[in-house]
Amino acid sequence: MSAEFELTRSITIGQYIPTGSHIHRLDPRIKLVSFTMLIIAVAICDTYLGNLFGLLVCILLFWAAKIPISYGISGIKPAVPFIILLALLQLLFNGQLTSGGTVYFDYRFIKITSDSIRVVIVSAMRFVEVIFLSSVLTLSTSTTEMTHGMERLLGPLEKVKFPVHAFCLVITIAIRFVPTFAMEMEKMMKAQASRGAEFGTGEWWRIVKRTKDMFPIIIPLFNFALSRAEDLVLAMEARCYTPGGHRTAYTQYKAAGSDVIALILCMLLAGILLWAPFPY
Repeated sequence: MSAEFELTRSITIGQYIPTGSHIHRLDPRIKLVSFTMLIIAVAICDTYLGNLFGLLVCILLFWAAKIPISYGISGIKPAVPFIILLALLQLLFNGQLTSGGTVYFDYRFIKITSDSIRVVIVSAMRFVEVIFLSSVLTLSTSTTEMTHGMERLLGPLEKVKFPVHAFCLVITIAIRFVPTFAMEMEKMMKAQASRGAEFGTGEWWRIVKRTKDMFPIIIPLFNFALSRAEDLVLAMEARCYTPGGHRTAYTQYKAAGSDVIALILCMLLAGILLWAPFPY
């Protein structure tokens, strides 16, 4: 039951672990472009061997970033119920949308084929790979670097009056608040459990019951989110923050040779995932 309340250990997106690895020292613009290419590649790849190769790439990235792979696996635990639900829906109803493959079960609106099973397995692998890649990116890039990197990459859009700074600020705050909300939810769950609420008493596969158990903390969590948003607004106003104002940056990023090598390597890996003729 104690593991039920350790939410902060299961949230990897939005955290930052300064291990001093080569990935940590890369230009944040290069990291954003590289990981975006890899995420798009694994999202498109639809073969077993291709996604196994993608998982191997994710493991190598954790190793290169000097981050334990067990920490990355812990980030998948909160998404397991969603992955199982999505897999069941695809398994039961996706067969009606596919015309090929061997039919194993066909009754009314439920049709299970070899193609639907392949879609279930590949989708689950894609989900895990995207979580792994997002975790490595945020674990190896600080919030400040993430913001500056996004601003530099999207800078040309300012010529068409796109609010680049505001957009990057919203994305960065959303990512940064993920572990904050997880910590607050953990506190609320412990407080409710001390008052007799049922948390951690049901089996993990009983999704409906576990969802009902979460109802007592939904409204307090929304109140906390609104309160933190108001505190953030007041803090920004106290520092004379002006939306849309022109700002200069203290840190100027310059791509080094290692950044170019990393970008080329990620392009090759993404190309393998997209165009390599994996037989299965």
